[in-house]
Amino acid sequence: MVDSLATLRRYLGLGHEQASHLEKGVSTIGGIVSILGVMLISQAQLGLTGSVSIISSMGSSAVLLFAVPHGPLSQPWSVLGGHLVSALIGVACVKLIHQPMLAAALAVGLAIGAMHYLRCIHPPGGATALAVVIGGDSVHRLGFEFVLTPVLLNALTILLVAVMFNLPFPWRRYPAALAQPAESDTQRH
Repeated sequence: MVDSLATLRRYLGLGHEQASHLEKGVSTIGGIVSILGVMLISQAQLGLTGSVSIISSMGSSAVLLFAVPHGPLSQPWSVLGGHLVSALIGVACVKLIHQPMLAAALAVGLAIGAMHYLRCIHPPGGATALAVVIGGDSVHRLGFEFVLTPVLLNALTILLVAVMFNLPFPWRRYPAALAQPAESDTQRH
């Protein structure tokens, strides 16, 4: 029975890693502040209804930036490049493909391919591409302006909050290149 539970935990990806209360608190507060900024920007541009889908993709970015700030999918180029290229592709699909289901599928698939080639894979970027297609009239009316505002402004807001919130903690500094190595790492070099 114990072996079965251990096997199940391994397949589910349940590790033994535990974040401290401080880590959890910083992640929580950073997520709150960043999404508050995103909501203010998005609602000013799109209204409450039009901003729902883009706020959702930015919420996913906040999880990555504050819960795993040193992960490769959380780094600035991944966040900026992933959201921007995905928004561009989403807008192009809306303008060129008038069948929403096909436009949605192509927007997400092409965004994945573009993020691969541009080396900026950021899973919430796929949601950004989809947000353009399903965002409704307020999003569609913006056309390519949607890429700059709210998408670029939202991504920059989340990145700025991530830098500010992680700065006081040497082990959490964001982006990963600013993190100070653990003491054991400095002794090896």
